[in-house]
Amino acid sequence: MQPISFLVLLIIFGLTACEAPSKVQEAILAPPVAEQVPTWIGAGDQRRLDEYYWIRDDDRSDPKVLALLAAENAYGKQLMAHTERLQTTLFQEITNRLPKNDATVPIALGGYQYYRAFEPGLEHPIYKRFQNNNPDTTEVVLDVNLLAQDYDYFAVGNWVVNPAQDMIAYAEDTLSRRIYTLRIKAVGSDTAHPDVITGAAPSMAWSQDGQTLFYIKKHPQTLLEHEVYQHQLGTDQSEDQLVYRETDPTFSLWLEESRSKAFIFIRADSTESTEILIIPREQPLAAPYPLLARKAQHEYRARHLNDHFYLLTNDGAPNYRLMRVEAEDAADQSAWEPLITPDPAVFIEDFEVFDEFIVTKEIEQGVARLRIYDQSGQPTRDIPIQDVPATLNLSANPDSTSSVIRYELSSLKTPDSTLAFNTETGDTQLLKQAQVDGAFNPDHYTTEYHTFSASDGAEVPISLVYNHTLKRQPRPAYLYAYGSYGYSTEPYFRSASLSLLDRGFVFAIIHVRGGQELGRQWYEQGRLKQKKNTFTDFIEGSRYLASTGLADPKNLFAAGGSAGGLLMGVVANEAPEVYQGIIAKVPFVDVVTTMLDDSIPLTTSEYREWGDPKIAADYDYMLSYSPYDQVKAQDYPNMLVTTGLHDSQVQYFEPAKWVARLRRLKTDENHLILDTDMASGHGGPSGRYERYRKTALEYAFILDHLKTAP
Repeated sequence: MQPISFLVLLIIFGLTACEAPSKVQEAILAPPVAEQVPTWIGAGDQRRLDEYYWIRDDDRSDPKVLALLAAENAYGKQLMAHTERLQTTLFQEITNRLPKNDATVPIALGGYQYYRAFEPGLEHPIYKRFQNNNPDTTEVVLDVNLLAQDYDYFAVGNWVVNPAQDMIAYAEDTLSRRIYTLRIKAVGSDTAHPDVITGAAPSMAWSQDGQTLFYIKKHPQTLLEHEVYQHQLGTDQSEDQLVYRETDPTFSLWLEESRSKAFIFIRADSTESTEILIIPREQPLAAPYPLLARKAQHEYRARHLNDHFYLLTNDGAPNYRLMRVEAEDAADQSAWEPLITPDPAVFIEDFEVFDEFIVTKEIEQGVARLRIYDQSGQPTRDIPIQDVPATLNLSANPDSTSSVIRYELSSLKTPDSTLAFNTETGDTQLLKQAQVDGAFNPDHYTTEYHTFSASDGAEVPISLVYNHTLKRQPRPAYLYAYGSYGYSTEPYFRSASLSLLDRGFVFAIIHVRGGQELGRQWYEQGRLKQKKNTFTDFIEGSRYLASTGLADPKNLFAAGGSAGGLLMGVVANEAPEVYQGIIAKVPFVDVVTTMLDDSIPLTTSEYREWGDPKIAADYDYMLSYSPYDQVKAQDYPNMLVTTGLHDSQVQYFEPAKWVARLRRLKTDENHLILDTDMASGHGGPSGRYERYRKTALEYAFILDHLKTAP
């Protein structure tokens, strides 16, 4: 990215050359003022004036737009200049907790054990393997540091090894727009094959003979994963054969191998419907056929084992049940055999099938458990869990013959742990716990699980943690939530948060509706025309924490990203007096404009999440909460807004327009900062350490705006 020229800054701020030296300094110290260019958008009754629509530049090259973003960055840097030493301290604290050498627990695949390692001072992982039970044979599979050395941003989205385990295909992104280039290389060599596939998604699968690579092509404009191709090794991409095209723009595709290695799954997903198409790996030229044809509001997932498919389905069970069917009869749903049908209040989130038993991840009243069933569907025992509330997830378990279940555990005070439960002995083995360098003692922290009654009677949970050795009362609070797409915000360990906890903060997750923390109905109550429950849950949860003394009412800081950034935008409009500060990361704040434009990436696939604004009732409902449309002349809290120029999930111009309108209308003197990363996208910087510079900025912003007692 070329730096913004001094001349462009002069033009933006309307300065003459002779005024430049002093006036530019004054202009940067004053809040940037974006030009208003009233533009009509929409049609008919949905026409609206947008005075900042010009800030949208799909090419990211308009000098006027880039100058505005540069001016905002310069202004924010000036406002935060006095915290630079604090930011450095925080960055060092956070990154010093990361172990210099780190590696994941190896996973067995064929005759090898694969793992990921970090080495001292390096920003990116190194993927390695060794022959079973012989670590002396360790070799490098993929060194991302070597691949990344010529790029400001570099990420490997996925890699898959071929059946012979002598080649890998990997997906690289050098711009942070999640548009991947696929490359193939030999294991143990840095020499890449000449095959290059562009414009792809990261999911891939090999045929059984290792000569064909299946991949997904992204739509060049909407970025929807809409076409599956097969690539023959040694040929040009132009010769690749189309396998399947998704014609419904509300669906997107994903590729994976079945755990049994017998099939390639093409998974088509919309917000509330699923279809899985399958291709036998031994017959890569065969046309894909549906495991079960899609139907409205039917979601399912599949595992294949010993000539049977096991299907987790919401058909007739909103919180899901597990079915089994012989592979040859899978397309006939009447042949599905009920296997596990729990109490309707129990949500089955995940499962894995072994030769002798089945294990499920279940959630009941917001608490996760891992439950073991025999092959007839009868429960036999739960895996004992000591830490509640905790995040539990099934880990990689590639061997169906094993009697050992590997799983992951984390809590707000327990670092990420990989464990193995032996179903024969009942013993649990800790395979690895993430190392936290420095003076970390988990016994210094207390975790709690609370609920409060929302205004409509719903009981909303809150998970929180604080350092009980610090006597500060009441504690300033960092409040977090997401609440969309059915993604649950689980209470996992965040080592960076220790920098706030050890300064007397309480860290709290408000489990607002829109996630699935309490089952599918929790999601249904937080989407479409019930979306406002997400926002009121967060505001009421914040007030609950303040009123009960769990948090300092003068020092509530709210944070959320992406759809959680939408939540931050709404609470800033609706309850600005509740918060001392708000951090909105890559926030989805221009809801109506984005959802009206089906050329913007991901829009059409989200109609069943937010609504279709071409429908009048949906339009009116979205407009009534859309943060950009509801900005008003009132006082707002201190606000830090972050974005990435190359973001493909939430385009940079949404937060940039929002900040411009906030600057014009807000009636307070509180700080409003827009920080744009000019080299990254939705996920921020790709490096292991560099990503925490934004965290250090965020925490410094919070600490700088703490209210002290008079």
